[in-house]
Amino acid sequence: MNLESWNQWGLDLIRAVQQVHGPVPDAFFRGVTFLGAEEFYLLLLPALLWCADFKLAARLMVMFLLSSYLNAGLKDLFHQPRPFVIDPGVQLVAESGYGLPSGHAQSSVVVYGSISIWTNRRWSRVAAIVLIALIALIGISRVYLGVHFPTDVLAGWVVGLTVLGLYLIAADRGVERALLALGPARQTFAALVLPLALLAIHPVGNSLSSMAALSGFGVGMVLRRRYLNPAATGSWSQYVLRFLTGGGVLLALYLALRMAFPGQGLPFYPWSHIPGYWLIGLWVSFGAPWLFLQRRK
Repeated sequence: MNLESWNQWGLDLIRAVQQVHGPVPDAFFRGVTFLGAEEFYLLLLPALLWCADFKLAARLMVMFLLSSYLNAGLKDLFHQPRPFVIDPGVQLVAESGYGLPSGHAQSSVVVYGSISIWTNRRWSRVAAIVLIALIALIGISRVYLGVHFPTDVLAGWVVGLTVLGLYLIAADRGVERALLALGPARQTFAALVLPLALLAIHPVGNSLSSMAALSGFGVGMVLRRRYLNPAATGSWSQYVLRFLTGGGVLLALYLALRMAFPGQGLPFYPWSHIPGYWLIGLWVSFGAPWLFLQRRK
C-alpha cells in the first residue's frame, strides 16, 4: 500500500469516526485533546515540581522537552501533511505544521506513561489504567478532530514509548547519578552546551523553544540544588498558593512571549523566542521555588 492509499484509508476512518460529530462529542474530544497540549503540560509539570514529587517532575520535564525536540525533527523529516490539507471538510479545530508523528500522542505516552510507572502508591494500578485510557483517548481525539491520520497517532505512540524506554535504560545505567555527581560548574556547562549541540542538529521551530526551556531548566536545577534544595512539601493551602503564584507568573511570561515577539511565519520568529523560553525554564526550576521559600520566612 502506497502513501496515497494510506492517506485515503486514514481519511475514510476519520470520516467514519466523525459520524458521531455533534456539540457534545466535539466538546468532549476538545477537552481530551487539551490534556495532551503544550499549554496543559506547561501547568501540569511545574505543579508536580512545586507541590508533589520533585524527582518525578524533574524527570518528566527533561523527557518532555527532549521528546518535543525529537517530535519537531521527525515532523520536518517526514513532511507528512495533515488530513485537512487533503480534505478540508474533516478539520474541526485549528492546527498547523506537519502531522507525522502526532505530538499529542507522543507527549501523552512520555508524560502519563512516566507518571504511571513511577507512582508507587497503593492506587497505582488504578491510576495506571486511567492514565493508559487517557493516552488512548488523546490519540483518538486527534483523529476525531481531523488533525491527524491514524498512522500519525500510532507513530506518536511508538516514538513516545521509545523515548520513555531509552530514558529508563539511561536512568538504570546511572546516567542521572553521573550528572548529579558533577560539580556545579560542570553541570551548568552541560545545561548550556548539550541543548546547544542538539540545536546545531535541528535549529528550527519548536526545537528552538524546547531546547531553550531545557537549558534554562537545567541551569535553574543547578542553582536550586546548590542554594535552595527545598522539598515539595506543605499543606494543601500552601500547594494552592504555590500553584496560583508560580503558575500566574509562568502564564504571564508565556503570554508576554507570544505578544512581544514576531508572529509565526515572520522573520526571526523562532530565534526571538529563545530568551523567553529560557527564562520560563529558569522560573520553573529556580525562580518559583526561591519565591516560595521567601514567603515561608
